Amino acid sequence: MVQTASTMMPLGTPAPDFSLPDTQKQTVSLKNYADAPGLLVMFLSNHCPYVKLVREEIARIGREYGAKGVGIVAVMANDVQAYPDDAPDKMALEVKDAGYTFPYLYDETQEVAKAYGAACTPDFFLFDAQKRLVYRGQMDDARPGNNRPVTGADLRAALDALLAGKPVSDVQRPSLGCNIKWKPGNAPAYFSS
Repeated sequence: MVQTASTMMPLGTPAPDFSLPDTQKQTVSLKNYADAPGLLVMFLSNHCPYVKLVREEIARIGREYGAKGVGIVAVMANDVQAYPDDAPDKMALEVKDAGYTFPYLYDETQEVAKAYGAACTPDFFLFDAQKRLVYRGQMDDARPGNNRPVTGADLRAALDALLAGKPVSDVQRPSLGCNIKWKPGNAPAYFSS
């Protein structure tokens, strides 16, 4: 299992635009979250063991912080020809099985993943009310096989600071996970196999 780390987009970067279908074939866009006090964009995968390890906590964070008004979306950008477990019909099952209460979007062209500099699953990007990046990196330091508890501590601390109107700590560690499965010839310059 090869670990890939986040690219760590510069803090303050405006949220790249997106307009993608969810598992119900409804289009979800950045503009849907214009009035949200924050926006959490997550890059996930159905088959990745790193995501499987933390998916219950991702669902909990979705319920808790969605109820507080934070906009939350997940994006799946893997090549579904090579990884059919990540196909849209399987994404719909994942929403149900994992208990996700937020839209799970399919980035078929992989252009949204590139715009965010997404490198791995899971990869987390938190934007403030002005949709400027305030946090990117890991949810916590649990990884498959390291026996650390799944707490969501890093991401929760960033969300709590944002909602309290306090600065988010700039001590941020990259997420680690499975690399985004780029389509042949579509890998961005920042990807190294």
